[in-house]
Amino acid sequence: MKALTLALLLSLPVPQLAPKPMRQPSTPISKHAKGGRWYFAASGHAVYCYGPVMTVPRANGDLQRVATFCRDGSAVVPLKD
Repeated sequence: MKALTLALLLSLPVPQLAPKPMRQPSTPISKHAKGGRWYFAASGHAVYCYGPVMTVPRANGDLQRVATFCRDGSAVVPLKD
């Protein structure tokens, strides 16, 4: 009886381990995907951005606030004051 049980156990197929899923390459947006904030863009639309708000100089020398790393793929979006 023991020999029959042992033979039966050895004849069962061994389950194969599932392969690990491939990791997705990281992008600036995926790094910040855990949190963000809505801003009012100078164009009149709401934008969701993950990066910090910065002040950058305009071409005429004035300063302008911009949001960075936005969901729409824009790196910089001018904000309405």
